Amino acid sequence: MTSIKKLTLFLFMGLQIAAFAAYAAEAELAIPPAPSIAATAYILKDHNTGKILAENNADAKLAPASLTKIMTVYVVFNEIKKGTLHLDDLVTISEKARAASGSRMFVEVNERVKIEDLLKGVIIQSGNDASVALAEHVAGSEETFAEMMNQQAARLGMGNTHFKNSDGLPIDDHYTSARDLATLTSALIREFPEYYPWFSQKEFTYNKITQQNRNQLLSRDESVDGVKTGFTDDAGYCLVASALRENMRLISIVMGTKSAKARANENQSLLNYGFRFYESHRLYQGKTALSEAKVWKGEIQKLPLGLPEDLYVTIPRRHYNDLKAVITVNKKITAPVKEGDKLGTVNVTLKGAPLISKDLIALEPVEQGNIFRRLYDGALMTLEKSDDGK
Repeated sequence: MTSIKKLTLFLFMGLQIAAFAAYAAEAELAIPPAPSIAATAYILKDHNTGKILAENNADAKLAPASLTKIMTVYVVFNEIKKGTLHLDDLVTISEKARAASGSRMFVEVNERVKIEDLLKGVIIQSGNDASVALAEHVAGSEETFAEMMNQQAARLGMGNTHFKNSDGLPIDDHYTSARDLATLTSALIREFPEYYPWFSQKEFTYNKITQQNRNQLLSRDESVDGVKTGFTDDAGYCLVASALRENMRLISIVMGTKSAKARANENQSLLNYGFRFYESHRLYQGKTALSEAKVWKGEIQKLPLGLPEDLYVTIPRRHYNDLKAVITVNKKITAPVKEGDKLGTVNVTLKGAPLISKDLIALEPVEQGNIFRRLYDGALMTLEKSDDGK
């Protein structure tokens, strides 16, 4: 065999080995498709990373029924956070609120009810009367409150959502999508951890009337701690669920199932699939120094760099040891530097394939140094540039 033929054969074999290795790595990471879900639309999302693990028809504009109330309480929570409302404020019940049809908390006209009780009436009992009472108290009318709901939806990027009321009873031009509900639910859990435990409460008693939470998964799966059920004839049976296992939180949404049992079963199937085949890890804590950069011409010479928020990744199970992170810092960082300036990157790969990239930011500002520091560093920078050019 000639040397050229030997070289050709060697190269061919090398390519074959490399291709097989790449195929083997891809096969090892392969995950089976999500189970078949009997719903008009569904989505399964990792709360911490935003990664979508399964979806179908997730952007369809659908009637949300009482899933609407997730936004209702989100708006009220925001008003409490701003200080315009307080949990012990009293709300006077109107005729319109008392007359609300469907599921009810059973408040009475002119009764004065604490905002905290009304919120629990909405979250746990799915009270339409409580929803209307809150809307009128916060905004003066339910119509104005709906505009506040739409403002929050726009702020969160819920592009396939429009609200016309606070309770989700059927009305024209009132819709949302499974993906938008996942976005809203993540925001609620992240922004209001002090109130989120109410969504796991299995019953609530008001005026000596005890009503059960309609979310069957709260009793079936101890990892499930929310969120909200919904039903109308046009929406079908809907459920937004969230579960936490081993520091991994999943949000699962089904819309348009055939029964209360089906919405629980289909949601359980999605959650089990996600937890079975995926895992989530926090690799780095936000606002914590991960690296230190040299700063030229500054009042200090070392600057801590970190991430603006925690960095999580979602990966196939049992592949944590295949993760690799590389931190890259910009060269020649010169003062002044503002806190939050992007000065590098963190690149994470899984088995050599890019997984996620995040900006490294300055964790504190650096002002310019005095004239002597600037002149001295300027001279050093000139020398380094000269040496680099040799």
